[in-house]
Amino acid sequence: MKKIFSLSILLAVTLLAAIPSDACTSAIFTGKATPDGRPLLWKHRDTGELNNRIEFFPSGNGRKYSFIGLVNSPVQDGEVWTGTNEVGFSIMNTASYNLQSEAADFEDQEGVLMYQALGSCKTLKDFEKLLDKTKKPRGIEANFGVIDAEGGAAYYEVNNTEWRKIDVNDPKIAPQGYLVYTNYSYTGRLDDGMGYVRYSTANEILQKAWIRGEQFTPQWIFNNLSRSYYNSLLGIDLNKNPELAPDGWFVDQDFIPRRSTSASIVVKGVKKGENPNLTVMWTILGYPPVGIAVPLFVANGADQPKDVLKGSGKGYNCRMCDLALARRAEVFPLKRGNGKNYVNVHRAQEHMKAIELLENEVFRVTERALDRMYEKGSFDRNLLP
Repeated sequence: MKKIFSLSILLAVTLLAAIPSDACTSAIFTGKATPDGRPLLWKHRDTGELNNRIEFFPSGNGRKYSFIGLVNSPVQDGEVWTGTNEVGFSIMNTASYNLQSEAADFEDQEGVLMYQALGSCKTLKDFEKLLDKTKKPRGIEANFGVIDAEGGAAYYEVNNTEWRKIDVNDPKIAPQGYLVYTNYSYTGRLDDGMGYVRYSTANEILQKAWIRGEQFTPQWIFNNLSRSYYNSLLGIDLNKNPELAPDGWFVDQDFIPRRSTSASIVVKGVKKGENPNLTVMWTILGYPPVGIAVPLFVANGADQPKDVLKGSGKGYNCRMCDLALARRAEVFPLKRGNGKNYVNVHRAQEHMKAIELLENEVFRVTERALDRMYEKGSFDRNLLP
């Protein structure tokens, strides 16, 4: 009976309409919610462009500050989809589908705005000034998550003509010190938008962990959110009960990692008064269950792992993304008919187990190096592995 019930759920879910591919999951954690008092900015990216790379943009050519960012591999300049700059300003976004009052001919400018913000902003106030002076209509319908090196942490719900700030430091808004966003805005049209199940899933995972006193760190976020196969609506967790996926198969619907996921990033900021060049951007390129987290620093400049994360060749894609896409093909191998809507969860879990020890060591060595840098008060590339 249990197997019949599970299969019935599968058939019912397949009838649901497909959600837009630009449909990310995100969260901001203030220092109140983290073990060391440093803020975290999480962006789990879903997009139609799976070829992503990391790029370093030095100051100059209209950029006041240097920064690193996640970009679509075919795009050479002018757009960033998550990033952090040399003065500790970090930004990401999720598409919103309930803010715009009417359709506009000019749209999809979120990456352009984030590129401009990383090159010119130091604080949340700077970002607000940028929003005010941006030409209208902006061509934007999104939630922007921002942290800075002065303790600022907020989401901005932005459309063509207006913006509203949701302060994550406000205990009335985020009593536990964190806030989750998917693909609708709190101040937007009621019941419109997308990502309600993913919001509920992420929020429920975080709430239960908060009650248990678990510590929110970049590694915890990757393992418990970016690689989660929990669906809060169905009340199932395939990582805990893999037998619910017959022969490994399940419908790829409303999990946080999805067929359209291209990267997951956690920016770990600094405490107020600390050197902002100690901000680290933990990055998984590709489908997170098969990818591995790598620490990146703006202070490392053009010396980011060139052969691994930076683009090359005709498509200007990077080696790490290519490897992740190859592994992803094992998790989504079906091509005929509706096959693309099915994920082989067991295969994904095999990859997660295979990378666990290596990633644990990456975090251990990097966190040890970071502790020494915090004591020293500045970035030191010689301390990195």
